[in-house]
Amino acid sequence: MAAAPGPGPVVTGELEQVTDALCYHGEGPVWSPTWGGLRWVDLLAGDVLTLRPDGSVDRMHVGDVAAFVRPRTTGGWVVATERGLARADEPDGIPTPWFDLWDDPSVRMNEGGVDGEGRLWAGTMGYDRVPGSALLYRVDATGHVTTLLPDVTISNGIDLSPDGRLAYYDDTPTGRTDVFTVIDGELTERRPFVTHDVGHPDGLTVDSAGNVWVALNGAGRVRCHSPEGEMLAEVVLPVRLTTACTFGGDDLRDLYVTTSRENLDDPEPQAGAVFRVRVAVPGLPVRAFAG
Repeated sequence: MAAAPGPGPVVTGELEQVTDALCYHGEGPVWSPTWGGLRWVDLLAGDVLTLRPDGSVDRMHVGDVAAFVRPRTTGGWVVATERGLARADEPDGIPTPWFDLWDDPSVRMNEGGVDGEGRLWAGTMGYDRVPGSALLYRVDATGHVTTLLPDVTISNGIDLSPDGRLAYYDDTPTGRTDVFTVIDGELTERRPFVTHDVGHPDGLTVDSAGNVWVALNGAGRVRCHSPEGEMLAEVVLPVRLTTACTFGGDDLRDLYVTTSRENLDDPEPQAGAVFRVRVAVPGLPVRAFAG
């Protein structure tokens, strides 16, 4: 674990393993006080996991796929299933299907998020990863669906700058994290933010100083970049398949990282665990879905 010199955030603690290697493909960590802390998915198992204060983990099966979760402004939560969305009315309630966004079995949900207006971002990918076969959708509180980005291959991490004027986004096969200007909820003026020299950009999160933390799948690391794209810090993990990251803890200074063992040829005993490290700059509170 190392931090690059210069201004900006630094990693202030030692990396620790928070859970056993519970997941085949851990993804999408989210910290929300409404459900008591950290929640994430074992994506291809269709399970949602919740870390309890005593260190135990609850697992809930929601379908063939559980792609990402977010709290709802009403106090419940929403989960992206294989081709649709399901909602629960209570923080630990069992979600019930809301609706499907498409019927093509070759495409599934992947990563998602929530915009500054409380609308859900829902990204997809093809099981065969055919270039251009995926989309990024926006779903409003009434269930109205808009296509924000066509011609995507693996729609991954997406998050906003603290002022909501910029959106950072990973379409993994591009090898880049891109940035958009957000105008009236639309993603405009797409341009490269960082071209990564290791791994594959997967999940990402933005901290309260506007720095962008990107999980680099295959490289076993998470890197932090300033708003200008300069690399400020790097967290190296003992497993290769780092999938996503988020901030949590009472002060939002715990960086949580999910990992995977999907299709690993060589066994890694810690692959599929969740890791945590302390950082100097806190994250931003999670944005809840208004639907």
